Amino acid sequence: MEMISRAFEILETKEGVIADNNAVAARVREELKQRGVFLVNLMASPGAGKTSLLVKTIEALRNDYRIGVMEADVDSDVDARTVSEAGARVIQLHTGGSCHMDADMTRRGLSGLGIEDLDLIFLENVGNLVCPAEFDVGAGARVMILSVPEGDDKPLKYPLMFSVSDCLLINKTDVSPVFDFDFARCRKRVLDLNPQIAVYPLSAKTGEGMGAWLDWLIGQVEAFRGRSRGNAASARAGEDNTFAKAASFGEETEQRPIREDADENH
Repeated sequence: MEMISRAFEILETKEGVIADNNAVAARVREELKQRGVFLVNLMASPGAGKTSLLVKTIEALRNDYRIGVMEADVDSDVDARTVSEAGARVIQLHTGGSCHMDADMTRRGLSGLGIEDLDLIFLENVGNLVCPAEFDVGAGARVMILSVPEGDDKPLKYPLMFSVSDCLLINKTDVSPVFDFDFARCRKRVLDLNPQIAVYPLSAKTGEGMGAWLDWLIGQVEAFRGRSRGNAASARAGEDNTFAKAASFGEETEQRPIREDADENH
């Protein structure tokens, strides 16, 4: 039987996209490290409680850290308005239909936000358990939220998200009596995928369990900054706040556009 030769080439474009993204993410991460700014990539499904958790976290830490937030959504500025009222510097990022943030979008978001005089920045990624897990944005930590109403089977359905995250927050424990959510079973499924992940059940609404999450976060920030928690305030008091201006953050790269909208009143 005569073999038919293939007269065309197959190009795996996704691998190239991921490789290019990882290169930008590495540059973002290195520049943030040089400037002493810790970036958290916060990921979850829509309605899991990302914004509510952010508000409670900002309220707890705003006297200890200078906090900025990048709110990423397909459209709207509802979350940015809510978070700005908690006392953080905020920028709204519209992804133009994209279901996730990538490293170049994050770089431009940081430029728009301005990282001068900031210690800690949160990126509230687009609500999605699939795409955000695939794209490194240059963060120092990946934190995901799973809410009790979503069910304890999500590690089986979205294994990559649980595999790449550094911390899992199981939110809305206050409604657990209403739902058939097995915490032990969920924890085992998660640890089977990622033995190193930190897991904290909590309720952003009632505040129950928030202390453990805050202690973990502070530990990450202080380890990144290279000093103990107790020395943070005195060290900041002596800092020369010479962070680069927003427009000069990172390198210019040609990738798809992103609208960076900040409401003038917030």
